[in-house]
Amino acid sequence: MNYLRQPFEARYSPLTLAVVGTLLFAALAVRYPAWETVDALLALAFLALTVVGIRDLVQTRHAILRNYPIAAHLRFLLENVRPEIRQYFFEADKDGAPFPRDKRAIVYQRAKGVLDKRPFGTQYDVYGERYEWLHHSLAPKPPAAAASMRIDIGHPGECTAPYSASVLNISAMSYGALSANAIRSLNKGARMGSFAHDTGEGGVSPYHREFGGDIIWEIGSGYFGCRTPDGRFDADKFAAVAADPQIKMVELKLSQGAKPGHGGVLPAAKITPEIAAIRGVPMGQDCVSPAAHSSFSTPVELLEFVARMRRLSGGKPAGFKLCIGHPWEFMAICKAMLETDITPDFIVIDGKEGGTGAAPLEFMDHIGMPLRDGLSFVHNALIGCGLRDRIRLGASGKIISAFDMARVMALGADWCNAARGFMFAIGCIQAQSCHTGMCPTGVTSPDPLRQRAVVVPDKAERVKNFHANTVHALAELIAAAGLTHPADLRPHHVLRRGPGDRAISYAEQYDALLPGQLLTDPTASPRFNEAWRLAAAHSFDRQEVG
Repeated sequence: MNYLRQPFEARYSPLTLAVVGTLLFAALAVRYPAWETVDALLALAFLALTVVGIRDLVQTRHAILRNYPIAAHLRFLLENVRPEIRQYFFEADKDGAPFPRDKRAIVYQRAKGVLDKRPFGTQYDVYGERYEWLHHSLAPKPPAAAASMRIDIGHPGECTAPYSASVLNISAMSYGALSANAIRSLNKGARMGSFAHDTGEGGVSPYHREFGGDIIWEIGSGYFGCRTPDGRFDADKFAAVAADPQIKMVELKLSQGAKPGHGGVLPAAKITPEIAAIRGVPMGQDCVSPAAHSSFSTPVELLEFVARMRRLSGGKPAGFKLCIGHPWEFMAICKAMLETDITPDFIVIDGKEGGTGAAPLEFMDHIGMPLRDGLSFVHNALIGCGLRDRIRLGASGKIISAFDMARVMALGADWCNAARGFMFAIGCIQAQSCHTGMCPTGVTSPDPLRQRAVVVPDKAERVKNFHANTVHALAELIAAAGLTHPADLRPHHVLRRGPGDRAISYAEQYDALLPGQLLTDPTASPRFNEAWRLAAAHSFDRQEVG
């Protein structure tokens, strides 16, 4: 459904009624003196509502009030009641871990710079299955300074322009999926907080460039921003865009966690003439990226394409993002790395629990490997091949809190990307209307009247605050564990409650390989050996071997 066909007046109806009521009862007070007092009081009441509505329209702190003047106050009234009853209501996220219904409140608190503490202990059932915790130390360290919570990306050699990245960055969200003001807010916040902003596969828009924040340019199978008229990769266009000093890394998207094997989708309802021009696609139809890339079809060709991206970008870090599916396919990439001696500077593992603006339900719920399983597999596969020290690993997929970061870093992630948390910071209320163009807070709507609710200076400050406070919280967690940097985390530092009240560590739950083990003794780990045996450097197909 096209947002241009939707009457925006409906959400202004309370304000319209207030104005009409003020004028009507003021006129009645003058016309009928016998009812003057009653009419005057009603006129004053409607005038008060009018003043409230006008104030809602012009204030800059609350996106929902700017889009729904007067009516949205009911939401805030209910929010004031909620803290008194919230501890009695729990729900489960997609991987089964319980959390309070208002988990996103921690994002709002950190984004607004208000106290994020609470009394009376944990709200979790600590004896419930899948409850997780981090070991602490009796010899805690001082929290690390924010400046040290960074990671260098770019293996010496062909990467001549390495990048020092924050341990927390903005995950891939395209212009088109998000509104112009949302992109502006995220990028300005990234500039203020010295962290990176991934463009998503929709290309580099003017709104990514407006405030000069560090950019990770993601290229998907549609090659938006560097495509030929028939939708193939255009090397000259890529080189011209990648030369921008604001772009710090280039990332090839093989698959997205929420819809692996499906290709990206931008519904026709959200495609404006500007978006169509930026992406090079027609108006009036869904913009669907192909499920597979047209520039390569084998593991060796994939690595050669990544190396080509690095050369064309002037030596900037180049890597790829994927959600793990068939394990032998990633092992095939590992074998191709060994055969060609070409390695990406980084790999981002996207978990199937990650979010998206539009995807089939079956794909979101039942296709792809969850983040921690995929990350542990990739981390250990690279160790087993003797390649881990050449490649940095990023992790994305429902990462919001410092503990979310700590547990994936214990499994091998060097840094984390977050989308959901940063969306909350700029006003997302999870209305789940992202794909319609009717987002109530304007975060995902192309409608200029809706996205005016996203006030860039205010939301950019919240983006910066959320990042800074979350990284500080991570530093405190690491220090409490007696460590100095997230890189010191190991699987044995994180425990989880298993069946029968038994506590097991990640080291017990996830298989691990020794350095070079796949090259010297692959049969030592049946899980990895099977995938290794079925893989070939020149094909993604499963190899039928005896």
